[in-house]
Amino acid sequence: MTTTDNTGTTAASAPTAPQLTRFPAGFLWGSATAAYQIEGAVREDGRTPSIWDTFSHTPGKVANGDTGDVAVDHYHRWRDDVRLMADLGLTSYRFSVAWPRVQPTGRGPAVQRGLDFYRGLVDELLAHGIKPMVTLYHWDLPQELESAGGWPERDTAYRFAEYAALVGEALGDRVESWVTLNEPWCSAFLGYGSGVHAPGRTDPTAALRAAHHLNLGHGLATSALRSILPARAGIGISLNPSVVRALTDAPADLDAKRRIDALANRVFTGPILRGAYPEDLIADTARVTDWSFVQDGDTASIHHPLDFLGLNYYTPAVVSGPRGEQDGPRLDGHGASDHSPWPGSDDVVFHHAPGELTAMNWPVDPTGLTDLLLDYTAQAPGVPLYVTENGAAYEDVVDEQGQVHDPDRIRYLHAHLGAIHEAIRQGADVRGYFLWSLLDNFEWAYGYGKRFGAVYVDYATQARIPKSSAAWYAQVARAGGLPAAE
Repeated sequence: MTTTDNTGTTAASAPTAPQLTRFPAGFLWGSATAAYQIEGAVREDGRTPSIWDTFSHTPGKVANGDTGDVAVDHYHRWRDDVRLMADLGLTSYRFSVAWPRVQPTGRGPAVQRGLDFYRGLVDELLAHGIKPMVTLYHWDLPQELESAGGWPERDTAYRFAEYAALVGEALGDRVESWVTLNEPWCSAFLGYGSGVHAPGRTDPTAALRAAHHLNLGHGLATSALRSILPARAGIGISLNPSVVRALTDAPADLDAKRRIDALANRVFTGPILRGAYPEDLIADTARVTDWSFVQDGDTASIHHPLDFLGLNYYTPAVVSGPRGEQDGPRLDGHGASDHSPWPGSDDVVFHHAPGELTAMNWPVDPTGLTDLLLDYTAQAPGVPLYVTENGAAYEDVVDEQGQVHDPDRIRYLHAHLGAIHEAIRQGADVRGYFLWSLLDNFEWAYGYGKRFGAVYVDYATQARIPKSSAAWYAQVARAGGLPAAE
C-alpha cells in the first residue's frame, strides 16, 4: 500500500501500531517481595531469629522442611536483582525491611549494618530510576518479642512504632512511599488462629487480640513516621481484603457473607477508615472475647488519614451458611488446619468460585479485582489506591533451550490489568500495580514448591531466568498500556 504526502511524494505507509489500552500518565509499574522470602543471610551482620525462622525450623510446619535460611540469596545478589528490575522496565519496587535485621531483639538501638543493606538497596534503585516503596512489616516479628507474647500483647504495638521510627530516620531522606503493615489479617488470623503461619498458635482470642494490636501498631507507627519523614512522604497500609460473595441469596448465605466480611475486612477498615470496630463483629465474636483489650483512645490512635491504601488481591471468597459437617478441607485458600482462622464464624462454609485454578488451587476471577477497587473507592473517597500484590503460581519448568514459558501467567496478568483499567474507567484512582512476585522464592508454609515469580530461580545454583511473562510485563510497563488480548 502507498500514500502520497502533501509534497506529492509517494511512499510506503507505516504499519498500524498495535492498539493499546492506556493507563494514566505516571502509573507505577512495579513488583514486590518480602524480606524473609528472598534475603537469606539469616545469621549475618547481627540479624537474629524471627518467628518465621523458628516456625520453618519446627518439624512439620513447612513443606519439605524448607526454610528461608538461604532463600534466593538476595542479601548478596541485590545489585544483580536491581539490574533485573531495570531490565523489566519497573518504575517502582516494593520490598520489606526485616525487623530482626535492623533491631534484633525488637528493642533498643538499630544495628547499622542492617540499615546499611537497605540504604544500599535504596540508592541502587534510585540510580536505576526505580521508586522504592518500603514495607515495614511483612510478618518477620523478632522471636524475642514473640517469646514475650507477640502481637496479642499490647507492648508489641509500641515496639513496632519504635522500630518504624528507626527505619524512617535511616531512609526517610530517600524513600517517599511507606507501608506500615502487609496483610495484617494473615499475621493475626493465620499466625494466631489457624496456626498455618508463624508463630503457629491456635487461639481464637489471641487472634482477635493480635488484630487489634496490629491496628494499634499501624496507628502508632504512622504517628511516629509523620514526626520524622518529610512532608512529601506518603504513608499507607497494604490490606488483603476478601471479595466476599454469597453462594446464594438465601438469608443464611447472606449472613455468612456479612460475618466473613466483618472478620476479613471490617476488623481493619472499621478502626482505620472510620475510627470504630463494627458492632456486628463484636456481637459475632462475643463468645470468643469481650474486646476488653481495646482501651480508651485506641481507635483514635488507629484512625489516621491515609496518604494511600494498598490492596492485595488473588481470588474471591464464596461462602454459605452452615451445611452440617464439612466434607473435606476448608476451601478458604488459607492452608489446611484443624483450627479455623475465622473466630466466631468457624461454621461458615467456603466454596470455590467458578473458573480455572492456579497452582495454589485458587480460582482465577479478575472481576473480583474490579469490584474490590470500586468498593474501596467508595469506602475511602479521595484516597489513592495501589494494587500492592497480585499474581499467580503455576507449574513453571525450564525447557531444553533453558527458557521458561508461562502463557497461563501472561493470560492471568492481562486479565487482571484489564480489570484494573476497568476500575479506573469507572472512577477508581489507582496509581500503580505491583506484580507478585519479582522472583520465585520461599512461599511461606508451602516452602519452595510454589512459584509466583516473573523470574525463575534455580534454587540449587541461584541462577535467575526471566520467564516469558517477565518479557511481556516489561513491554507493558514500557508502553504504559495493555496490548490486545491474543
